Amino acid sequence: MPQPLVSSAPVSSADLPVELLAVLNRRGISDPKLVAALLKPAAAPAAMDHFPDLGAALDRLEIACRNAELVAICGDYDADGITSTALMLGVLQRLGANPVAAIPSRQEDGYGLNVAMVERLSSQGCRLLVTVDNGISAREALERAQTLGLEVIVTDHHTIPALMPPLLALLHPATTPKGSPYRGLAGVGLAYVLSRALAQRLKRVEALQAALDLFCIGTIADMAPLVGVNRLWLQEGLKNLHRSKLPGLRALAQLAGLEDRSIDSQAVGFRLAPRLNAVGRLADPALAVELLTTSDPNRALELADQCEALNRQRKDLSDGIEAEANALVEADGPQRPPFLLLAQNHWHHGVIGIVAARLVERWGLPVAMLAGEGNGRLRASVRAPQGFAVDQALQACAHLLERFGGHPAAGGFTVMAHQVAPLQEKLSELAAQWLEGRSSALLVAPEALLPLGRIDADFLHQLQRLEPFGVGNPTPLFWARHCEVKRMRLLRGGHLCLELAAEGSSTLTAMAWRWTGPEPSARFLDLAFRLRQDHWQGQPRLQLEVEALRPSAAQTVVLMRGNRRYQCEKQGSDLLIRNPAGEELRVPWLAHDHDVQNLHPHTLAIVQEAAQALGLVA
Repeated sequence: MPQPLVSSAPVSSADLPVELLAVLNRRGISDPKLVAALLKPAAAPAAMDHFPDLGAALDRLEIACRNAELVAICGDYDADGITSTALMLGVLQRLGANPVAAIPSRQEDGYGLNVAMVERLSSQGCRLLVTVDNGISAREALERAQTLGLEVIVTDHHTIPALMPPLLALLHPATTPKGSPYRGLAGVGLAYVLSRALAQRLKRVEALQAALDLFCIGTIADMAPLVGVNRLWLQEGLKNLHRSKLPGLRALAQLAGLEDRSIDSQAVGFRLAPRLNAVGRLADPALAVELLTTSDPNRALELADQCEALNRQRKDLSDGIEAEANALVEADGPQRPPFLLLAQNHWHHGVIGIVAARLVERWGLPVAMLAGEGNGRLRASVRAPQGFAVDQALQACAHLLERFGGHPAAGGFTVMAHQVAPLQEKLSELAAQWLEGRSSALLVAPEALLPLGRIDADFLHQLQRLEPFGVGNPTPLFWARHCEVKRMRLLRGGHLCLELAAEGSSTLTAMAWRWTGPEPSARFLDLAFRLRQDHWQGQPRLQLEVEALRPSAAQTVVLMRGNRRYQCEKQGSDLLIRNPAGEELRVPWLAHDHDVQNLHPHTLAIVQEAAQALGLVA
């Protein structure tokens, strides 16, 4: 492989391949110390120094544990809320308290703690509530708890309202110092911080058994940023997740086809988390909580079977609603609104969030999916591309909504039917402002050139050093030029399978999941892809997951700078760039930084981009 025309990655002591160094460099991680910190994160600082109310929460929970007190764990019905609830239940039970789970029904109660739950728990003799993954926006319920004499510890990561509700203590990432490694915690991360600190105070760290397993599932499921302590604890927890001591997790992994092999972030996100989410979406989340807390392997397998059935039902519902939603979008023609708001009374509340996320991926626009709730109300799930803050958008529409909540990437609300039209107008106005100055097209921007000949088990091992991948540390998007297609098949479900020529007589499999474009007719393709390890008939194999493809470009590319057009081509060992006036700049292909250091920064940027587009640099 030729050396870079213009060095795209600095020398590093991490001993990573140049393609991975190029990825990190483009993510702003160029200093060798930053690379080392990514590969081996620093130890977590003392949580007590970062959460102002942690001491008060521990004082109250210590009393509850010493007195075997009834403690209600008020969770949520998604995978983050379910794992948070199971984590707190297990730890508090081992520490001597008498915890009970209280999770609202998605269909009957909607999101979060409510007044009826508080009154029911009070009548059962409960005097302490701990919310996990919810509670900060439940003002009415918390005021009722105060009236009834119940103390409440809130652990939540959703947006803090302007007026704080009454509570004993709050654990929230936003209350930590700026730059804190705890800033990215999801609900299960806060439950883990609280449980860990309590077990340490009581000198009973063995009570944390399997808590880290649940932390891994909930953190990845909620798409929390994989930075700070999230990255640290995931690196530690994922190594042993396939050896979990929880019978429920082992049973779930077995039915997901993950038995007896290591489980990475992708397996959690695409295999385990959806099965837990399916329960909360379509049935009683108590089923999933029991699955994650039972000590009986037989009962665990029985519950996992129920999760599996619900997950199949969830898939069928999602596929049907997605087809209907896309038809509604396409019916509007090419001039789509900047915010896609779609409503049908018969849509299932439990899966509209999944479909909204798929529509964001397809159309590149913010999406709200609304389903009927009765009494003239509709309930919605909102998802958006990176950069559009869902929570801020909903706050700006607060006067039109009955109820709302969320965080930057996702949210939900309830709205009266007669407010839907003004709501769509306001959301479209906000989305139009966001879209100003940027293309509404779905742009695919690979981070590094990776020739197929470079892909082998050793490269995969080096790539795995950058894991876990997720929000804040996405799986690198590579691209390869002039890939020869040996065989092409369109599989059931709309997936495109390509067999590509690799080294010698070997081939690489490339999968374009849920392919919506025409079958490519060119023999040679340029591919944008992510590299995965697939398992086929029990054997691991390398696989390319295709993000985009195009017929292989000629050895010429055109770069646009405003209205100026630059013709760029590879000629032998030179890169030739011709400006609009016909003037030519010729740069040796194997040049290094010192050979181009006298170029004007504007010219250097064009040289660098042309080199990348023509596949001359990683």
